[in-house]
Amino acid sequence: MTNEWWRSAVIYQVYPRSFADASGDGVGDLAGITSRLDHLRDLGIDVVWLSPFMTSPQKDAGYDVSDYRDVDPLFGTLDDFDALIARAHGLDLRVIVDLVPNHSSDQHPWFQEALASEPGSAARGRYMFREGDGDQPPNNWQSVFGGPAWTRVADGQWYLHLFDASQPDFDWSNDEVRADFRTTLRFWLDRGADGFRVDVAHGLVKADGLPDYTPPEDADSMGGAEPVPYWGQDGVHDVYREWHAVLGEYEGDRVLCAEAWMPTVGEIAKWVRPDEMHQAFNFSYLMSEWDADGLRGVIDDSLAAFGAVGAPSTWVLSNHDVIRHATRLALGDESPQGHGIGPTSLGIPDTAFALRRGNAATAVMLALPGSAYIYQGEELGLPEVIDIPDDARQDPTWFRTNGERYGRDGCRVPIPWSAASPAFGFSETGASWLPQPDSWAAYARDAQAGIDGSTLELYRALLRLRRERGLGKGGLEWLESPAGTLSFRNGDVTVLANVSADPVDLPAGRVLAASGPLPDGRLPSDTTVWVG
Repeated sequence: MTNEWWRSAVIYQVYPRSFADASGDGVGDLAGITSRLDHLRDLGIDVVWLSPFMTSPQKDAGYDVSDYRDVDPLFGTLDDFDALIARAHGLDLRVIVDLVPNHSSDQHPWFQEALASEPGSAARGRYMFREGDGDQPPNNWQSVFGGPAWTRVADGQWYLHLFDASQPDFDWSNDEVRADFRTTLRFWLDRGADGFRVDVAHGLVKADGLPDYTPPEDADSMGGAEPVPYWGQDGVHDVYREWHAVLGEYEGDRVLCAEAWMPTVGEIAKWVRPDEMHQAFNFSYLMSEWDADGLRGVIDDSLAAFGAVGAPSTWVLSNHDVIRHATRLALGDESPQGHGIGPTSLGIPDTAFALRRGNAATAVMLALPGSAYIYQGEELGLPEVIDIPDDARQDPTWFRTNGERYGRDGCRVPIPWSAASPAFGFSETGASWLPQPDSWAAYARDAQAGIDGSTLELYRALLRLRRERGLGKGGLEWLESPAGTLSFRNGDVTVLANVSADPVDLPAGRVLAASGPLPDGRLPSDTTVWVG
């Protein structure tokens, strides 16, 4: 018997190194997460997604894994993981584990064995080792993090790394690679994990012949809109059919969620056909600007595309790879995905204006049918941190582009819990792996709890109403509304978002929630209201 909870769940992303630090070393850990799970239950979410905590040299914040079946000592032990699972399940929270199958760390035993082995050996066959053309690499591919996607080893062969040179790509045509990852799935499922978020789920398989590819000038870090020879290849779907079958061996609706950066929701929907994954991140929605017609279009496209394959739409505004939406939505399209912003960026918006727009967008997202994702700290209204000192930055993007791109550190700064505590309650010693701005005190959880009009209380109210009114399992009906606004009904809740510059009249009915004040009984610009 299944209930397919994932169709309507609200899933909260925890970035472990920045959530809560129990050890005092300045890096968050599993014990710290466990100590704060009550707060997540109180917020009203259903599922916790843990970004990578597996053994890693931490060249890319854990997305470079050297042991897929253990916990990095930085974050704790397997016993700590088991305790987290037990506590979460005791609070009726599910837990999803991040899995990184496109590449490993260069410190993984397999890659170290490959370096010590001859070209053409079985050890090298697990990775994408190739001969070059004289002193030139096998093709012209560029790394997502900047610079060439190939590195040469001592005997003259080259290995592919679509990300950092410390992250060699697996060869997914290799049966041993596929079998080992099925073993990894079962390892975490046996320990109680409720599923997996799959990193770079559109990668893994590369086009035959590894043809040259030059992205268009306006492409973001994940390539262009046209076919890309290292993204979205047909063979990748066979991998997830195998994984789907593994999860089917377990009770409790275990799930797979794809991080698939594809150009359209129609293409993303290929990852959630009935025998593949259960959810896929809706990056088309995440990257949409604050524009009424554009939002309506991507919502319609999403519901149609995912619905056509029997999957739920997902909705997301922020994560660990993009500028926090309480800043980004006020920027327009001035900062491509993965580039980040910093002190020399142009057009950084006023924080109050950006937060008002961000909260209005949240109130739209949480009213939509399907499953929604929340990134840690967005419930506090955290903006992107722009003034991280150059010598404190840690994102590989910053280093591989020689500071041309700021990267993702600005959305990864440890979150504030207590305004008057060391490190704002993140760590009792005051240590923090990335520096926290002084302004974090005003965003701290204890500074917002119980305060009418705070972002935290807005999220609590919206999540409570979403659950009570069954919005995640509902349906959407568009309503007529003034120009520059967005209005729809889901069940017995009417939603009106004012994306225009001028106030508009409120819809008829009782106000259930609003993303901001409603002066003179009207809906101001950059504000969303729920009426029932």
